[in-house]
Amino acid sequence: MKNNIKNIIVSAVLAVFLFGLSVFTWVKAPDDYSESERRALASFPELSVETILSGKFMTSFEDYTLDQFPLRDLFRRIKALTEFNIFNKKDNNDLYIADGYVSKLEYPLSEDMLTNSADKFSYLYETYMADKGMNVYFSVVPDKNYFLAEENGYLSMDYEALVSFMKEKTSYMEYIDIFDLLSVEDYYRTDTHWKQESIVDVAQRLAQKMGVEISGEYTENTVDSPFYGVYYGQSALPLEPDTLKYLTNDTLLNCIVTSYNTGIAVEKDMYDMEAATGRDPYEMFLCGSDALLTIENPEAATDKELIIFRDSFGSSLTPLLCEGYAKIYVVDIRYIQSAMLGNFIDFNNQDVLFIYSTLLLNSSAAFK
Repeated sequence: MKNNIKNIIVSAVLAVFLFGLSVFTWVKAPDDYSESERRALASFPELSVETILSGKFMTSFEDYTLDQFPLRDLFRRIKALTEFNIFNKKDNNDLYIADGYVSKLEYPLSEDMLTNSADKFSYLYETYMADKGMNVYFSVVPDKNYFLAEENGYLSMDYEALVSFMKEKTSYMEYIDIFDLLSVEDYYRTDTHWKQESIVDVAQRLAQKMGVEISGEYTENTVDSPFYGVYYGQSALPLEPDTLKYLTNDTLLNCIVTSYNTGIAVEKDMYDMEAATGRDPYEMFLCGSDALLTIENPEAATDKELIIFRDSFGSSLTPLLCEGYAKIYVVDIRYIQSAMLGNFIDFNNQDVLFIYSTLLLNSSAAFK
């Protein structure tokens, strides 16, 4: 009798719990954005005869219910802790922890994506730079897996093959190697990116190879709020945050940064302190993902100009190159059509630097 009562109570509690979750799912307003995962959440799909018959409605509805499930972040954390601590899995949703750093598996090497990258760079060179007296350079930024994956037993792409492939396809550029200057300690533990305070030597090597001088003397500043990188939310684990720092000197404080992201010139700050406490604090560096910027250095001892084609890693690097140039054009071809650049930049006798992470070179579909 006691066992029957106990079973009834357990079943009743479970039924109430499941019923409550179901009711809450339909009563609560759907969320548009996941702060922890930094992505838009699925919205309720269009309901029509066409979407039902094609199966599109049910597929989209499943995505919607998963994204809008109540207490979703709590259950994600429970799942992640269970995967790592009980089942002893090496990764969860391709995320793993090694030496105190969170990273996401990047494997295998995609020759198609590398070819796409090389073709886009060749288009830019042939369209804007050939026979224009341009000094063109290329550099690759390794992602954290270069330092963590293989030695900790995870699948790792062939970085040597990646660099060799890109060098062969971009032989019209001078390659500048920076791999030897970096270690995993130069990257944030909870984010993909490198730390600006750790890459001064990288900036100096690039500058030296391009024939300009930078002092490398900066004041190190610390953002008061903790930095929870993109992998913090994606992992759903209770990780310690990073510390976000940025570098300044008199030259950087006097530089004029102009954004053309909207098609209209808007003056911006080198470091966006409002973004430093926003959804993605790393976007404090150089306006984040702006398509086109210029940086003018009124104190420059030269009239040299630099055009830098970059991804987000270049956001924190570019300020460190300002001392060497009178003007820097900062271009992100994920957000501006390559065919339109001639409307904004007069290509003539500048230095040009293509600097991209292995992550983007191996997944370059976003290039325009």
